[in-house]
Amino acid sequence: MEVILREDVAHLGRIGEVVLVKDGYARNYLIPHGKAYLATDGGKRQVEVERRRRADRLAMKRSDADRLAGELAAVTLSFTAKTGDGNRLFGSITAADIADKLAEAGHSVDKRVIELHDPIKLIGEYRVPIRLHTKVRPEILVTVTKQS
Repeated sequence: MEVILREDVAHLGRIGEVVLVKDGYARNYLIPHGKAYLATDGGKRQVEVERRRRADRLAMKRSDADRLAGELAAVTLSFTAKTGDGNRLFGSITAADIADKLAEAGHSVDKRVIELHDPIKLIGEYRVPIRLHTKVRPEILVTVTKQS
C-alpha cells in the first residue's frame, strides 16, 4: 500500500514522501497514529497544505528568534557572590540563575536554551550562548564579581 508520510518515520522516510509499506503496517500503525495518509489525490493535497503551514510557523519562529537575539546581543548580566580562596565562589551560577536574571531584565528565556555546560564557579567575565533557534545563537555577557 502506498502512503504519504505526515512526519519523519525512522527507517522509512521523511515528511511528504510517498512510500510503499505493507497493508497491515499502514492500517494498524501509520494511519491511526496520524503518521501517514493514503496516497490519494486528497491526501497529497492535505500534505501540501500541512507543509505550507509548517513552513509559515518555522518562518515566524525564526523571525521571533532574530528579534529576541537583537535584544539579547546588548545584554550584560552582573552577579555578585561570596568568594573563598582563589576567587572561587561559594556555590555557583547556573543556567537557572541566568534565566531568572534575564526575566528580571524583561527577557523571557527558558533555562534549557541557555548553553552553560558547567556552572560558573570563578569570578570573571563569561560569554554565554543562548540557543533560540537552530540558526540563531546570540551570546550574552555574564560578569561575576566579589561581594564586599
